[in-house]
Amino acid sequence: MRATAERTGIAEGRLARLMRPLRESLSRRLLVLTLLFVMLAEVLIFVPSIANFRLNWLDQRLAAAQIASLALEARPDNMVSPALREELLKNAQVYAVALHRDDARRLVLSEDMPPMVDTSFDLRDAMAIFQIMDAFETLFAGDGRVVLVTGNPRFAAGESIEIVFDETPLRHAMLRYGKNIFLLSLVISIITASLVFTALHFVLVRPMRRITENMVAFRNDPEDARRVIAPSGRADEIGIAERELSLMQKEIRATLSQKAHLAALGAAVSKISHDLRNILASAQLISDRIGAIDDPTVQHLAPRLFAAIGRAIDLCADTLKFGRAEEAPPRRKRFPLAAFVDEVVEAAWPESERIGWHNDVAPDIEIEADPDQLFRILLNLARNAAQALAESAAGGEIRIAARRDGGHVYLDIADTGPGLPEKARAHLFEPFTGGVRAGGAGLGLAIVDELVRAHGGHIELVGSGPTGTHFRICIPDTGGALTACAEQDGAPA
Repeated sequence: MRATAERTGIAEGRLARLMRPLRESLSRRLLVLTLLFVMLAEVLIFVPSIANFRLNWLDQRLAAAQIASLALEARPDNMVSPALREELLKNAQVYAVALHRDDARRLVLSEDMPPMVDTSFDLRDAMAIFQIMDAFETLFAGDGRVVLVTGNPRFAAGESIEIVFDETPLRHAMLRYGKNIFLLSLVISIITASLVFTALHFVLVRPMRRITENMVAFRNDPEDARRVIAPSGRADEIGIAERELSLMQKEIRATLSQKAHLAALGAAVSKISHDLRNILASAQLISDRIGAIDDPTVQHLAPRLFAAIGRAIDLCADTLKFGRAEEAPPRRKRFPLAAFVDEVVEAAWPESERIGWHNDVAPDIEIEADPDQLFRILLNLARNAAQALAESAAGGEIRIAARRDGGHVYLDIADTGPGLPEKARAHLFEPFTGGVRAGGAGLGLAIVDELVRAHGGHIELVGSGPTGTHFRICIPDTGGALTACAEQDGAPA
């Protein structure tokens, strides 16, 4: 058993070494497959052709035997000398000839002691499939077989003619024919395979190799602009692949470049946030002293000033952490939403006669969320809406509404501004690409989307056009699912 396993392992190893060049090269595989397919086609042609060759050979023997029998018809007694009989049988390459005529079977020519017949074939009305089977039986029968063949005589010289002969010359003739057909098929296969291989190599393989080599080179150094493939201008599938690959590589390079810019910007923002945090810390000390002033107006505004400075300091601290960690997980708590929206409105935009604010949140609605993160979410959306209205000559209104549906709170922020441009809508929540205003960084909505998702929620643009823009946010309670939030998001406010 062990020796058998070792031999099997050796055979498998040799087979793997033989197959390795085919697995590693598409060109070699294509050449071998073309050869095999052409040879298969030649085999399908050879099978009926070898049967036809045998049938023609037998027809010639029957015709020769019929001609030999005519010598006896010329004699009054239908007799010839033994020497002439042997010569006629030798020329016809048969042992005996029998003719069936007028419902009588007559042995026309025969040796004195003809050999025993091993098998017989009837060529009259034989089907093609049986002719093919008989042909292969002849090929594999071996030499020395004596056969009896029955066929139709020419020129209606009788009902049938039978001959007995040695099948060896027929078998040798069929083997020579098969060998010639094989050699011819091999030559045709090589020529055809070479032509097909050359055509496919230049039309398919070489362009695919160029694409493959370019992909490998681009992977090694995607930031090198020289490694972006240059489309050849072809209009077929290869040309489409080249153009799409070129576009994809350009987009990848743009993304990598953007990420590099983001990294540089992050370093700069971290430095600015570090210094800004120190400045705000000093401002907080000053605000503490202002809070000690015994004045009703100061006492009314001081808590909000303290909260704003505290949020700014926390935001600077979080910015310094951004390069090392993700946004902090929400620290949820339940609180009333209406008063919270009032704070957002006061912080979002200075009082202006051209902008009207409407807090439509019912006093009894509570939300379970991180107050600081929710404040940033609503502040970004409210400021975007206020800036859009401020740039509009007619001004407009901003309306914030909310409703609770089971374990979800839906917040609607709508304005009557001019709507978002098409480019902004296509990349609305993507940083640095979804900017709404000229000169904007496009970070506000990206931050909003990240913070909403951190709550397990969902934000969508309900509509935007000449009559205004409408955003809807869904914030689920603790344990709420994002899919459940998105499924109910289409409900009317």
